[in-house]
Amino acid sequence: MATPLLSSMFTKLDMLSTSDHSSIVSMNLFVALLCGCIVLGHLLEETRWINETITALLIGLGTGVVILMISKGTNSHILVFSEDLFFIYLLPPIIFNAGFQVKKKQFFRNFITIITFGAIGTLISFCIISVGAMEIFKKMEIGSLDVADYLAIGAIFAATDSVCTLQVLSQDDTPLLYSLVFGEGVVNDATSVVLFNAIQSFDLTHIDHRIALQFMGSFFYLFFSSTLLGVITGLLSAYIIKKLYFGRHSTDREVALMMLMAYLSYMLAELFYLSGILTVFFCGIVMSHYTWHNVTESSRVTTKHAFATLSFVAETFIFVYVGMDALDIEKWRFVSDSPGTSVAVSSILMGLVMIGRAAFVFPLSLLTNLTKKSTSERVSFRQQIIIWWAGLMRGAVSMALAYNQFTGSGHTQLRGNAVMITSTISVVLFSTVVFGLLTKPLISILLPPLKNFRSSSTISSDLGSPKSLLLPLIGSQQNSEADLGGQEPTGQNGIIRPGSLRMLLNAPTHTVHHYWRKFDDSFMRLVFGGRGFVPFVPGSPTERRAHNLNDGT
Repeated sequence: MATPLLSSMFTKLDMLSTSDHSSIVSMNLFVALLCGCIVLGHLLEETRWINETITALLIGLGTGVVILMISKGTNSHILVFSEDLFFIYLLPPIIFNAGFQVKKKQFFRNFITIITFGAIGTLISFCIISVGAMEIFKKMEIGSLDVADYLAIGAIFAATDSVCTLQVLSQDDTPLLYSLVFGEGVVNDATSVVLFNAIQSFDLTHIDHRIALQFMGSFFYLFFSSTLLGVITGLLSAYIIKKLYFGRHSTDREVALMMLMAYLSYMLAELFYLSGILTVFFCGIVMSHYTWHNVTESSRVTTKHAFATLSFVAETFIFVYVGMDALDIEKWRFVSDSPGTSVAVSSILMGLVMIGRAAFVFPLSLLTNLTKKSTSERVSFRQQIIIWWAGLMRGAVSMALAYNQFTGSGHTQLRGNAVMITSTISVVLFSTVVFGLLTKPLISILLPPLKNFRSSSTISSDLGSPKSLLLPLIGSQQNSEADLGGQEPTGQNGIIRPGSLRMLLNAPTHTVHHYWRKFDDSFMRLVFGGRGFVPFVPGSPTERRAHNLNDGT
């Protein structure tokens, strides 16, 4: 009796051991792929035509082909897809780093324009894509899709990925354009996710004016509640670190607390059914404005590089997997009987994306230009074309939302869902590779590089940002005097900065930014720390400098 029981137990242990070994092999291969992406991306960096995103996609595609050949057409993956992998582990570091590294000064100077493009523009694009897909796809009979699916399609394809454009744009030559493209891209992603979450919470089988009002109310509730939660979590982290002086004992505690509080903000948003992406983005902004200045110098360097590294690895991971998933036989099997349908759906979606983006970029640019007094603050027609082009690429957020809507644990058994997944993959691959490759020549044609001398003083605007450790182009001393009153900003050696940057960086006396700076300096920084707060840590460079000064007196 005992012998069969022992035999069965050993058999199960052998199976478990084999499964664990397979997982270890898969993880080794995938980590090796990520290393290959980093090395190859570095070798191709000089061209600036093929960035890490395109490199990761192509490596993923190539790996998928090899796996298909080895498995004789049964599989194209190394790892099994999990929706939680996207939303719980990969997206948070990407979005948090975007908020943590954002150039706050330019972001909030152009805040109205960014919100107009990122929120209102996304709503316009969402409506055009949803209505267009509903009217066209119903006639094509691609499968059983309901109203919620069509609205989800609008949210999925309204999410942009402007990485390729940002890697080509120069923050020195075109600070306004860079700020608009970056800010609009982040707010756009957050708005798309909020729209998607609002769609999931409603029964949209019978739409009337009450449902529409409730939907809009839910959208604004999610948007503002998620933002508020991110701000509160960021301020709490700043207050705790400022009061407790973790760095006097161990800088590791400071770094660990910042990382955990950032991730906690995302998980709290998911716990309360809010938008985790919006929450963690604004948590990143608040942390970079207050918390980052309350830690020791070594912690600042560590956190800056740690957040950037996690974001980079997560983005590379996503696009490698997307490349392999593009060759998933199971999904393509559902559309193999009519490949023309899948191509048609992908083409229609790409066309709707282009129309939906054009429908708000050019009209909203015209409206915002009417409110600008200075010509340097207005968005020219050539810049409008680049902003339109930058938002045509689709990436990680679109893929994550599509998997969430049309698959379960990475699989789908319905033809309509399979068509949408394969079409999303096709649009992401086409837009990223084709539009990404054409981004540099387009910008070179529309915005030829200036031949004027660029002094070192143009490489500044905000030393209070984490990016200043590697990219000193975000500024010196935050220009408090210039912000508060019309003095001529100068560089560290008294060199007057060029007029173009002066017009961008000097705040008018009566602006929201002016009053916020007064409130921030007189109240917020006193409570939560921030720029100017230097924690006294025994043995730190700050203490040594102070000691040397005392010895000299």
